[in-house]
Amino acid sequence: MDLSFIIPAYNEAARIEASLGKALDYFSRQEYTCEVLVVDDGSRDQTPEIVRGYEGEIIRLVQQPRNMGKGAAVRRGMLEAVGASRIFSDADFSTPITETARVLQMLKEYEVVIGSRAIDTSYIKKHQPWYRESMGKIFNRIVQVVAVPGVLDTQCGFKGFRSYAAEDIFCRTKIDGFSFDVEALFLAQRLGYTIKEIPVEWYNDERSTLNPVMDSLRMFRELLRVRSLHRNLKGNGNPRQAKGTGMYRR
Repeated sequence: MDLSFIIPAYNEAARIEASLGKALDYFSRQEYTCEVLVVDDGSRDQTPEIVRGYEGEIIRLVQQPRNMGKGAAVRRGMLEAVGASRIFSDADFSTPITETARVLQMLKEYEVVIGSRAIDTSYIKKHQPWYRESMGKIFNRIVQVVAVPGVLDTQCGFKGFRSYAAEDIFCRTKIDGFSFDVEALFLAQRLGYTIKEIPVEWYNDERSTLNPVMDSLRMFRELLRVRSLHRNLKGNGNPRQAKGTGMYRR
């Protein structure tokens, strides 16, 4: 399998059908083999029933036993995937699925490729409210100081990994909430994987369920745990890594 495309989903009945339609249309036109894993995170609505209606050659439903958090859902998808490349995307496709092509192209050279809204803001086609953008910028500045120096946008929900990097990183992650991105990138840096941050198109979905105050406080608490959770971790010297280590960005 060339690609595993992972979609964590919680109470996404209003949006998941449109996203699955776009995924089927896009991947049916590609020459590589792929699977789409929808990881249902204990939804209380019709999300799993809708996904089952699309299950087939490409789409597969994976169900968490209960609501465990976005980080846990992405971890489950990354570790159950079989693709040589593994990309996860928010269920609303705020980053269009067509950006898959650029991520896959960069994964030929780098082991971890992360979409970014901060490198070139012209790629943001529909902005968040000003207060949410401001809070996001403040959070990312704190992230650079505390955990992941050099990454301008850790929270864009579109990231790709080579299979061995995905397995090595996500078998170690412990944060189940929204700061799982920071933990994954912290581990990628600490383990010496090559990382590329690229600008991607992004459209704010006004139906986002993220609470700008409570979820931001929760993310900050999780962020403070990242370094302590992995304080004894050292690089593994993986011989399959691409030449060179560290952080690269455009």
